[in-house]
Amino acid sequence: MKDFDFSQFQDIVLTALTEVGLKILAAIAFWVVGRWLIGFLLKMVRVALEREKVDPTLSRYVGSVVTVTLNILLVIGILGYFGIQTTSFAALIATAGIAIGAAWAGLLSNFAAGVFLIVLRPFKVGDFITACGITGNVKEIGLFSSTLITPDNIATMIGNNKILSDTIQNFSNTSYRRVELKCQLSSAADQTAAMQLLREKIASIPNVLQDPAVEVNILEFNLVGPVLAVRPFCNNMHYWQVYFDSNHVMSEALTAAGFPAPVSTQNMIVKQNQ
Repeated sequence: MKDFDFSQFQDIVLTALTEVGLKILAAIAFWVVGRWLIGFLLKMVRVALEREKVDPTLSRYVGSVVTVTLNILLVIGILGYFGIQTTSFAALIATAGIAIGAAWAGLLSNFAAGVFLIVLRPFKVGDFITACGITGNVKEIGLFSSTLITPDNIATMIGNNKILSDTIQNFSNTSYRRVELKCQLSSAADQTAAMQLLREKIASIPNVLQDPAVEVNILEFNLVGPVLAVRPFCNNMHYWQVYFDSNHVMSEALTAAGFPAPVSTQNMIVKQNQ
């Protein structure tokens, strides 16, 4: 029996490690270059879409689809370089399709819902909406979720399927909206004069529309007196400015005009036993 040739074994191991190391370095180089090319192609696609004045909603969605597709092709190419048969890889995915479909049911439903959001267009990027109880400006409609920026500047991501299956309110779909306010009057106040005063004062607030005119009517009565429904109209972007300014005007205008302050009172009748 021949003695074990350690130097020959060392040469074989060194050769194998060198080949594996070179392949790993080549794979890293392919990944870096591939990612750079994907970024470059994505930039070209975005420039082309902007040149054609494509809607930002569709432009961002197309960009997401292109990014995901190219990254998948890059990974498959690197696997092929390592000698992994891509046909076998595809067959493996097809065989495991049922299991993957079950595991990714929610993800795939969000993807399908995203397609419908692009096609049906209940809202677009930049619109101010309420969806799934969240109110904000639409920043992005992604492959699987959409991002809203709430009025307190918090980015909130909601699954596309959840949005599509719930009620959507699009405030940007119309040219103006109504501000809902209430004003409590004293039972001793002149209701007609108070309503006329509020109509005039609130109509003079900046960004309040003159058509439709400000609505001021009696909404209900309580123990203090009548409650007025005060409803100015404004553009959606001026909603909160008109809301707070109207509250300020209601407080100051009624006080300056000498209307009695609404005070809750109770009459107590005390009976003494004879």
